[in-house]
Amino acid sequence: MPGGVRKRRTRPSPGRSARTGRAGEVRGRCGGRTRTPALLRLPVARHHVAVPHVTSLRRAPVQRRSAERLTRILDACAALLDEVGYDALTTRAVAERAGVPIGSVYRFFGNKRQMADALAQRNLRHYAEHVTSRLKEAPPGDWRAAMDVILDEYLGMKRTAPGFALVDFGNQIPVGTRSTAPNTRVADRLGALIAGYLGRTFDDDLRRVLLVAVESADTLIQLAFRTDPDGDPAIIRETRELLRAYLGRVLDPAD
Repeated sequence: MPGGVRKRRTRPSPGRSARTGRAGEVRGRCGGRTRTPALLRLPVARHHVAVPHVTSLRRAPVQRRSAERLTRILDACAALLDEVGYDALTTRAVAERAGVPIGSVYRFFGNKRQMADALAQRNLRHYAEHVTSRLKEAPPGDWRAAMDVILDEYLGMKRTAPGFALVDFGNQIPVGTRSTAPNTRVADRLGALIAGYLGRTFDDDLRRVLLVAVESADTLIQLAFRTDPDGDPAIIRETRELLRAYLGRVLDPAD
């Protein structure tokens, strides 16, 4: 170096180096927090943690421990919905049941409605996964077999999934209200699965037909479970026949 002066290589001291603060934040040398770019906040694939893709999350989990905590919160929410109902549900009770600080709940959700909505969207994801798995075992191209899988998996969740009777796929949030958006999401998800299974295009006509089928089945299944806590078998049977007759107009091969 000119003049015999060697250029020092500076290293951040342990106490002053940038370090990770809360999820999605970095604490710099001056103690201030800056937002980490979104791409750097994505979950790391090697952890193999199922992170709910839900719009109601205030902040997506980044690390495995955070994702597992979110799962415990949603599991606790589902169990408490069955025990005390939606009106008596509180974020504090969910935190206590999940064994996490109340701040951990508010880290993900602003209120109990957002929490119930996240649970509903997780229900839809699990439902689609179960249907996809079972369709692999169904006779190829048999839409009636596919419809039976779709209906049977829904009935199974209705009977056994914690909290499902109250939040379903979100069409009763807040409980007691009705919204068309969740059934549209269900119809679109099922439409993509059925179209792939049958090897046909998921066009606007098929989307409309499946939305009508989902809305009709939803209403009738609600009736079946109001009549019988386990689902009235006769009404479920009529629902299955109605769906077969209606969908046959579109899904049966043309003569």
